[in-house]
Amino acid sequence: QVQLVESGGGLVQAGGSLRLSCAASGSILSMNLMGWYRQAPGKQRELVAAMTTGGTTNYADSVKGRFTISRDNGKNTVYLQMNSLKPEDTAVYYCNARRISWANPGDYWGQGTQVTVSS
Repeated sequence: QVQLVESGGGLVQAGGSLRLSCAASGSILSMNLMGWYRQAPGKQRELVAAMTTGGTTNYADSVKGRFTISRDNGKNTVYLQMNSLKPEDTAVYYCNARRISWANPGDYWGQGTQVTVSS
């Protein structure tokens, strides 16, 4: 079992920056995919950014060029650097860790951290 704890959310003005952190209780090297999702009120949860163990990244079109996902394997932590924030980025942001395995699959979520961008 892996526990994920997000931090770094808060209130920021449009154009500002925040860095979210996701600390895992176990090694993230065993996870094939680490990602950040977000859910705004009344909307479905959506993928924001993801990174494979090999370092391949994928971003939602709405955040490309503004957000950057990174990982520190030694600290078992994944980050989401968010720049040029917009009011439409307001949401609860969730960290996700996924292990693709026939013998021991895993899909873990953090509790979420609120990001509010004021106009």
